[in-house]
Amino acid sequence: MNELSIFFLFAATVIAVLDLYFRRRSLRRMHDMIQSALDGAFRADTFDESLSASVENKLAEYLAVSETQREKTEAEQEMTKTLIADISHQTKTPIANLLLYTELLKEEDGRGSETVALLESQVRKLDFLIQSLVKLSRLETGILLLHPCKNTLLQLLEEAREQYMALAREKGLYLHVITEGAEDVAACFDHKWTLEALGNLIDNAIKYTQTGGVTVRVKPYELFVSIEVEDTGIGIAEEEYAKVFGRFYRSISVSDEQGVGIGLYLAREILKQESGYIQLASEMGNGTVFSMYLPVD
Repeated sequence: MNELSIFFLFAATVIAVLDLYFRRRSLRRMHDMIQSALDGAFRADTFDESLSASVENKLAEYLAVSETQREKTEAEQEMTKTLIADISHQTKTPIANLLLYTELLKEEDGRGSETVALLESQVRKLDFLIQSLVKLSRLETGILLLHPCKNTLLQLLEEAREQYMALAREKGLYLHVITEGAEDVAACFDHKWTLEALGNLIDNAIKYTQTGGVTVRVKPYELFVSIEVEDTGIGIAEEEYAKVFGRFYRSISVSDEQGVGIGLYLAREILKQESGYIQLASEMGNGTVFSMYLPVD
């Protein structure tokens, strides 16, 4: 009886060891499949299907389809990069020439000055739209990558004030950029693109404010640093909070103002690539506060 027990115990042990071996082999093969797919080197014929379990075959089929899709996506991105480069290059000279001609016309005897002013306005609007689309497309397709690093916020705020102070004064508005203590507040961000995002918020605030002005301030938190852009403008209805970040969205209440509805979308995309985010608080007729949150680390 003892010998029989020992035999069954031995047989059970052998079966368990073999089961473990085959399980580990299957897992090892699936691991190799997934790793080769991650490395971009997966080939279905590399794996002998006659030796694979059913699940391995299904996984191989899935990875083969994924690899094909990845190659297709890369080809489409390459075509998009070429298209963006062509648009940027081909439109640069005509727009520059149109602006030059309007300057020359303004130097004439003044006849048709109103028409010239309208022409210049439309050309600049077209130039702004094309440049915005090129920037956005480069971000979305990964042509341009952000490189966040630890910086204080002082220089960012000073450059933003320098860029938009004249625009605010032209409308009779104040632009208060509070820099006290900003040299001691640091966050992780890409300077050039974060300035672009902040500039879009300030430009919008000035554009949609008729009296009063705009205040920019910094608020440090434990994990993030917030840059608030507060205006005394027309405000945003609560039901439009999510919509204003959509590409090309423009509220009916601001349809008469210049703009293409891409600034907030671009700002959000920039912050997203920096592991940050953007929030807004507003009330119709009582102004708006946009808050950019930049990670401390």
